[in-house]
Amino acid sequence: MTSRKLVGLFFKTLLFGGIAGLLSSFFIEWERYAAVMNPFDFMEILGLLLFFTGLGLVFSAVSQTGFFAYLFINQFGLGIFRSYWKTVQIVLIAFVVFDLVYFPYQEAKGSIPLYMFILMSASILVYGLIVAKIKAQQTNQTAFIPALFLMVVMTALEWVPGLRVSGYEYALLMIIPLLVCNTYQLLILHKLSQIGEAKGKVDKTPAKKAVRV
Repeated sequence: MTSRKLVGLFFKTLLFGGIAGLLSSFFIEWERYAAVMNPFDFMEILGLLLFFTGLGLVFSAVSQTGFFAYLFINQFGLGIFRSYWKTVQIVLIAFVVFDLVYFPYQEAKGSIPLYMFILMSASILVYGLIVAKIKAQQTNQTAFIPALFLMVVMTALEWVPGLRVSGYEYALLMIIPLLVCNTYQLLILHKLSQIGEAKGKVDKTPAKKAVRV
């Protein structure tokens, strides 16, 4: 992948993160919007829009950092564990799904019902399964487990700062842009590589003909 494609991927992912952060704030922080709508305060509304868009951009940067770390970890795991890397990833996925229930519930100290954390963890797992299935259909079946690993394990690691903050609002504001950005990067990566290969083939053909002539 060329540096131009990397830059394009970076800014497009930022855009998706900013939009996801802003749109999710309309539902999660609707009370803050309602407070400045009556009476109408343009500057306060503008400040909220810029603030939540900025949060989405920050979370997008976190997602991109985690995504490129995932690419390194995947290659490193293949080199170390070889044929067992798939099994290791499955174990880590199961471990993280459990941790998303156990540790936040312990941190909440009973203030939030246990079923809420189970629902949260199950939702991330189900979403990851759907995205991984799409990735496998677009590429090959061997991509399913690595894709699920990214959507569950890496997203959970990126989400740790949000889980440590008191209150669920910030955690929700963070997880949505993370999932959106990770999904976009995962599903677009192989397409960018295919485009690059196709262009390379097109560019090489005229060059060979020119030499022969």
